[in-house]
Amino acid sequence: MSGFLPDHGGAEVRISPNFGPRRDGKRADAIILHYTGMETGEAAEAWLCNPESEVSSHYLVHEDGRIVQMVREIDRAWHAGASSWHGETDMNSRSVGIEIVNSGHFLGYEDFGDRQIEAVIDLCQGISLRHRVPPERVLAHSDIAPARKADPGEKFPWRRLAASGIGHFVAPAPIREGEALAQGSAGQAVENLQSMLALYGYGVDISGTFDDGTWQAVTAFQRHFRPALVDGIADESTVETLRALLAKLVKNVA
Repeated sequence: MSGFLPDHGGAEVRISPNFGPRRDGKRADAIILHYTGMETGEAAEAWLCNPESEVSSHYLVHEDGRIVQMVREIDRAWHAGASSWHGETDMNSRSVGIEIVNSGHFLGYEDFGDRQIEAVIDLCQGISLRHRVPPERVLAHSDIAPARKADPGEKFPWRRLAASGIGHFVAPAPIREGEALAQGSAGQAVENLQSMLALYGYGVDISGTFDDGTWQAVTAFQRHFRPALVDGIADESTVETLRALLAKLVKNVA
């Protein structure tokens, strides 16, 4: 492929060789948001287009709002890695990936800028229309790979995206003292928590024991939906927020 016209108006094109066909007739019906986790956007762009990296994304959004498309939306970019959502383990074949330039947790993790987020919103709106992506399938990389990834992290403004019609969102329940489930907890309350997380989409085992996988899923959930305190402990605020999200899903389907 020598070139292509961008799927999204205004996007620049820089072709990555790291892509292939979507597998088994699968189509994109999800959007996965990442941060680059590198020192500069230029370095991230070069890495995503380097055949030795074996990674890519459909889009990269720079700090100044510039959008670069590297893989056609019809194709399978290599951005999700080992992942799971609602039992689907090939999220690369089911999603469009957007890398957002940000140094990430290990290199300073700065706030996302206004121009950058406006560009992300515009891009997500376009992708959602082209691929009929439902709000609940606009996801964080950490949602689908909680054991490995923390991006785009607790500083990402999901509330602002939701105000523009992007993503599934409820106001987080207030944090207060009370009973909480943590690593080592066991019993029916843990099983109920795991069942709710799995129903929402997280890849957790329903065992009744608060294991590492449950801690990772709770941490990912908090980064996305209750970012004021990210500690992997399922306090009342976390559980109430999860219940409210599930209730909103049921209401939307009804």
